[in-house]
Amino acid sequence: MPEFHLISHDLCPYVQRAVIVLSEKNIEHRRSYIDLADKPDWFSRLSPLGRVPLLQTNNHVLFESQVIAEYLDEITPGSLHPCDPLEKARHRAWIEFGSEVLKTIGVFYNAPDQVSFAAAQTALQIRLSRIEAEVTGPYFQGDQFHMVDGVWGTIFRYFDTMEPILEQELLQELPGLAAWRRVLAERPSIKNAVPEGYPARLRALLARRSSPMGERARAGVS
Repeated sequence: MPEFHLISHDLCPYVQRAVIVLSEKNIEHRRSYIDLADKPDWFSRLSPLGRVPLLQTNNHVLFESQVIAEYLDEITPGSLHPCDPLEKARHRAWIEFGSEVLKTIGVFYNAPDQVSFAAAQTALQIRLSRIEAEVTGPYFQGDQFHMVDGVWGTIFRYFDTMEPILEQELLQELPGLAAWRRVLAERPSIKNAVPEGYPARLRALLARRSSPMGERARAGVS
C-alpha cells in the first residue's frame, strides 16, 4: 500500500467524501489543511484546478473528490459500490445528483435577497424530494453502507448548522430522508470526517455571507 497524504480544507464537503472512504476502508494516511483564501504556492503548483481535496501518493497527485474516492475503493478489498453494474451506475448517478444538491445549498446560503433566498430554498426542497423515493432504508439501499451514503452524509451535515439558524426543519415533509439522515449521523466514518470545531466554523462562514442566511446567523438565532 502506498503512502497517502490528503490535502484538505476544514469546511469542504468534497474533502469529507475522501475522508469517509479512507475511514471505511481503514486506509492509513496523513491529512493537512490549507486556507483556500490564502493558498500556499506549493499547493497551487500541485492542484491543476486550485481546489481540494488533493491526494498525494508516492510521486503522483490525484485531484477531484470522486476520482480520489473511487481510486481508494478500487485498491482495497471489498467495494463501497454494489456488485451489480446497473445498481452501481444508479448509485453513481445519485452521487452526481448529490453534487448538484451541494451547489444548490451554496446558492441558498449566498442568496443576496429574500426573493432569491426563497427561490433557492424551494429549489433545494425540490431536489431533496427527488431522491426520497430512491431510499429504501436504513441506508440508501438496505442494510449495507455504500459510497452514496457517505456523500449524502456530508450534505445532511449542513442542515445540522443551518436548521437552528433558520428555525426550521428542512426535511420536515420528507420523513424518508429524515430517517436516512439520522442513521448516517451515527456512522463513525461520517461523524469523524470533519475536524473538531466544524459546526462553529461553518456557522461563522454563514455569518460572513451578505445574504438573509448571513443576517440570521449574525443575529445569533438558535
